[in-house]
Amino acid sequence: MTRTLWSDTSISTPSKAEFSAGGVVVRDGQVAVVVPVKRGPGGRRAVALPKGHPDGNETPEQAAIREVGEETGVQAELIEKLGDVHYTYERRGKRVSKNVAFYLFEYRSGDLADHDHEIEEARWVPLEEAAHLLTYSGEREMVLRALSRSSQDR
Repeated sequence: MTRTLWSDTSISTPSKAEFSAGGVVVRDGQVAVVVPVKRGPGGRRAVALPKGHPDGNETPEQAAIREVGEETGVQAELIEKLGDVHYTYERRGKRVSKNVAFYLFEYRSGDLADHDHEIEEARWVPLEEAAHLLTYSGEREMVLRALSRSSQDR
C-alpha cells in the first residue's frame, strides 16, 4: 500500500528512506492505540499504533517488540507479520520515503497507564472502531488485517 501525503511537484524526489516497526496489540477483540505527544501534520492530534525506529542492530521484530512495550506499557507476544505500510511525507522541504513493518501481537500482561513520555495517552479500542478511528489509512489497513485474522480464528 502506497500513500502519498504530498503531491507538490516542486518538492524534490525522496531524499532519504526511513524505516520503523510497530504492532497491532490485540486483547479480547480490542486493540491498543496511542496518542503521541508529537502532533501530526497541521498540529493535529493523531491516534496511532505503537511504532518506532530500530535501535542499533535491532531486527524489525525486536524493534516492534520494544516499541510496543515502551509506547503502551504492556508486554505482548509477537504472533506474525501483518504487512508493510509505505508512504512519503515532507520534512523541512524535503520528501522522505518511509516504510513501516507491522506485526500482530497478543496481549500478555501490563497496564496501558505505564506508557512512556512520548505518548500522551494509550487506550484499548474495539478492533472495528479502530479500523475507523486511527488517523492514518495504512494503520487502519493493518487493523483490518488483524480483524480478519481474529475472525478466522473463531
